[in-house]
Amino acid sequence: MKSKFKTLILAMAVGLVILAGTFSASAQDAKEPWMYDEIVDAAFVISKVSVPMAKNVMIIDARPYQVKFTKGHIPGAVSIPFSKFDKKIDLLPKDKSTLLIYYCGGLKCKLSHKSAKKAKALGFTNVKVFAKGYPEWKKQKGAYAAITAEQVAFQIAANDTLIVDARPQKPTYDQGHIPSAINIPFSQFDALKGKLPRELSTPIIFYCGGLKCKLSHKSAARAIVMGYKNVSVFEEGYPAWKKQFGAGSAGVAVKAGEVEGSIDLERFKKVVTTTPEAFTLIDVRDADEFSKGHLKTATNIPVEKLEPKIKDLPSDKPVVFLCSTGARSGEAYYMAKEVRSDLETYYVEAEIDFKRDGTFTLKKN
Repeated sequence: MKSKFKTLILAMAVGLVILAGTFSASAQDAKEPWMYDEIVDAAFVISKVSVPMAKNVMIIDARPYQVKFTKGHIPGAVSIPFSKFDKKIDLLPKDKSTLLIYYCGGLKCKLSHKSAKKAKALGFTNVKVFAKGYPEWKKQKGAYAAITAEQVAFQIAANDTLIVDARPQKPTYDQGHIPSAINIPFSQFDALKGKLPRELSTPIIFYCGGLKCKLSHKSAARAIVMGYKNVSVFEEGYPAWKKQFGAGSAGVAVKAGEVEGSIDLERFKKVVTTTPEAFTLIDVRDADEFSKGHLKTATNIPVEKLEPKIKDLPSDKPVVFLCSTGARSGEAYYMAKEVRSDLETYYVEAEIDFKRDGTFTLKKN
């Protein structure tokens, strides 16, 4: 009896080993060829974020600057869009052993993987990819977004955001601050937190004296603990604001942050399903993505190959750029605007699931 029992246990163990091997092989087979092989999770990234950032660590956002990075990124991250990788190599550290962590828009986004491979080819020896990217960062408990001066100006223009200067009132706040900002010095946060809005969903932007200043980050963390749900940090702070907009021209700020280019989604769906020839559709995804499903009237020009071809785009009808998330198409829009002012151009700011039969589904970002 014991012999039979041992035989049964042994058979089960062997079966589990075979099953595990099969699963491992399946998982390996499922890996797309464009994926980078050294993946890290959110906990790893969190452990590397600091103010100021350590000299031996660089977190790199591979998404387009104007469309995605400005609106929100991991604190401490540097913007090096994949399409501009070769033009921004000088931003990478000279020490090739520096830990580089690339991220972009999530598991379907190739930009971080492609950037990591390029960095490794340049000789960097410690390159990782945070594959779940910025969407996963936002899900982390206590996490908040870092934003740029352009986004601060845009939210001031929208008039729906509280701007909070976390520096001391004297002499810094009194000497100059962002227009409309109130002063809640971090050292007096508990005493002055009553200045914060009652509505916990109100957007709040904290800032202080620049990338080495922790006051805005510490204030943001306190606000999140209080239950505020839409907290961000302008980590470059007042020095960057003053450099870009001056010491206090609210009119310039209001104008500078305006975002343009995205097409109305309902209009887009109606036109491409009824009269698609009314648009020049340019799909800026990679060729392998395009081959798996695309709109029937779309032309495929990957975003990194687009710039020299913009001069040849027809101007007789609107040009609409497409991709799967709105990141690459948004970058294509700004690229086209820089090269040709005569084009009427738009991009689709949404997640698009392309089907093999030419149909698609849209999900608003």
